Amino acid sequence: MTLGDLRRHAVARSFFKPVTLRRAIEKLGFVQADPIRAPARAQDLTLRHRVIGYRAGDLDRRYASLPIEEDVLVNYGFVSNTVHALMHPREKPPARSGQPRTRVEQMLAFVRRSGEVHPREVDAHFAHGTVTNYWGGSSSATTHLLDDMHSRGWLRVTRRDRGIRVYGLRDSAWAAHHDPPPRERLDALVDVVVNKYAPLPALSLSSLVRRLRYAVPQWCDEIGPALGRAKARLAHARVDGIDWYWPEGEHPGERVPEDVVRLLAPFDPVVWDRRRFELFWEWPYRFEAYTPIVKRKLGYYALPLLWRDRVIGWSTLSVRDGTLHPVFGYISGRPPRDRGFQRGLDEELERMRRFLRLKEGTD
Repeated sequence: MTLGDLRRHAVARSFFKPVTLRRAIEKLGFVQADPIRAPARAQDLTLRHRVIGYRAGDLDRRYASLPIEEDVLVNYGFVSNTVHALMHPREKPPARSGQPRTRVEQMLAFVRRSGEVHPREVDAHFAHGTVTNYWGGSSSATTHLLDDMHSRGWLRVTRRDRGIRVYGLRDSAWAAHHDPPPRERLDALVDVVVNKYAPLPALSLSSLVRRLRYAVPQWCDEIGPALGRAKARLAHARVDGIDWYWPEGEHPGERVPEDVVRLLAPFDPVVWDRRRFELFWEWPYRFEAYTPIVKRKLGYYALPLLWRDRVIGWSTLSVRDGTLHPVFGYISGRPPRDRGFQRGLDEELERMRRFLRLKEGTD
């Protein structure tokens, strides 16, 4: 087995034949979310390659009708109900009482009475003031508390209103007697993330599994043993001095790359593991949206450019007057001379226009 076998396998298994939105989320288990639109959100850019006829914003528009939840797995995003059930209950909510006393009890009672609430409505009712947020700025204390209650598993996101999360009570049978034990649930969660990001070098596997502490903080002490069990059961091989892991039953080395060009989201499963990215393509991709302008090398929101099984460069996309304007950069300093590449690039830009609902325009 060679590194090329693993690389081709990683690309081929991630870009499965497009399916319905519901089925794609079930297959992926988790789709990472990001609020930046350049030219669309990361979750939309990820799903457009894997969902039949997908258009920007389809996930938001259909969220309430799909068996999915907004939640944290290894990052914040969208998880299938099956994955969501494996992570909860994280913490049992306060018992209901006739006279709620604490701020949390009062807010839960308010949400229960209202059915679903916008943070603005809760703030108007309670006027909790402000707190310092993660970025050092000022945020509504109400929003902060709602986010915390959502993280604990007491609330769920029912929908979004212009990007703002609207909350309702999470309806669940807490600690039901028939739930699998933590060990089985952790093993299942490990399988979810490995299935999405495999094949993985050993260091990436360890890092990824340890990030499950965000998904199941109640079982942090069990994550180390879960990693050990994963290494014992997953298929693996040592290639160029590095141990690699992937789901049992898969056979790297049997893949032939497609003559397809794809522009990938910064958090696409093929791109997400930066350690693996450098091993496969021998250059460092960096997400620079939060990097000072003078220090950027690729651009504000550079999309890795995949040709066949090689990431050969990147593109930044802008939309002006309803027309798509791409700018490209190439690791070699120039695009491939293969005519198939230019044809594939034209086809990918046309797919991007349809995805964004744009008219044809000059590139």
